[in-house]
Amino acid sequence: MSDAALTVRIAPSVGAFGRAAWNALGGNDNPFVSHEFLTAMEDSGSVGPGTGWEPAPIAITDDSGRLLAALPAYAKGHSQGEYVFDHSWADAWHRAGGRYYPKLQIAAPFTPATGPRLLLSDPALAPHLLKGAEAVCLQNGLSSAHATFIDPAQLPLFEAGGWLLRADIQFHWFNRGYASFEDFLGALSSRKRKDLRKERAAAVGGLTIRHLTGSDITEAHWDAFWEFYQDTGSRKWGRPYLTREAFSLLGARMGERIVLILAYDGTEPIAGALNFLGRDALYGRYWGCTRQVRFLHFELCYYQAIELAIARGLKRVEAGAQGGHKLARGYEPVRTWSAHWIADPGFRAAVADFLERERAGVASDQLTLDARTPFRKG
Repeated sequence: MSDAALTVRIAPSVGAFGRAAWNALGGNDNPFVSHEFLTAMEDSGSVGPGTGWEPAPIAITDDSGRLLAALPAYAKGHSQGEYVFDHSWADAWHRAGGRYYPKLQIAAPFTPATGPRLLLSDPALAPHLLKGAEAVCLQNGLSSAHATFIDPAQLPLFEAGGWLLRADIQFHWFNRGYASFEDFLGALSSRKRKDLRKERAAAVGGLTIRHLTGSDITEAHWDAFWEFYQDTGSRKWGRPYLTREAFSLLGARMGERIVLILAYDGTEPIAGALNFLGRDALYGRYWGCTRQVRFLHFELCYYQAIELAIARGLKRVEAGAQGGHKLARGYEPVRTWSAHWIADPGFRAAVADFLERERAGVASDQLTLDARTPFRKG
């Protein structure tokens, strides 16, 4: 296909594209680039007017209008809900007399989970898609473009396009063929095994834990989880990112890819954790409670996730951003990646210098954390 036959355009929403056409590019591996997830964010008002996340997906079509490539993108008026922190960049650029916002964010909103950011029918289309993102910035006065939590397999595509790479650390759990949670515990040091068993016993004493998926998740369950989510959101972010409707839409559109874990005291749900299923991974996303129970957060978010991954034969659990406390619970340090394009040459050079020094620090931190994992040594 000749370049002349291609059209690169910006669309008003992911919902402007057909579900089958979008998902044919995104594949089945990652739930967060699916048409179902992204349109649930749009249709619920979690992104869109008044949120600082204006949908601006960029697409490549052929002369028949067939969708060949796309990226989920948003015009951002702030840096909230991204989990790759660029506030210092914004402050520096403002002090220098520049305007950092708005910027272009290529991401699954509010979701620090690795996944494809370039949705391609052919890898040869990647340069066109990246040039399209750069053109959107230049034509609309956006300072920069930022692709966050990139699948490592796509890093060479961004690097070949001249985008700057940035590293950070998350904690993921890896399934090394464990037959059960006890089998996993056998890989830990004796002291850590005892600690984890004590935590689990303390957390679930007198409670019932239930896993719900698909049509088993009712609006009553979402009402309960909304209470949990609001409590966590108000403490962490000031206000929750997602609307109540978002959970109903997610349940209706992709309930088979959701596992809602609830803790009950009798018939009353008091805490919950929301997980999404990928082809090879379990993604822990949100948690909250209406009653504080010691270690219950660890039980619902980490230990139940491990059991679920083992039962389903999944290769890993991604339990979200930050959280060094995950290390003691069998989650290992993993580098995550983002890529950045900056319009101003001087500002770009300053950021490139910063990133080079930062990457060295991240690599050193990972070595230190690797030495502190709870697994038996030798």
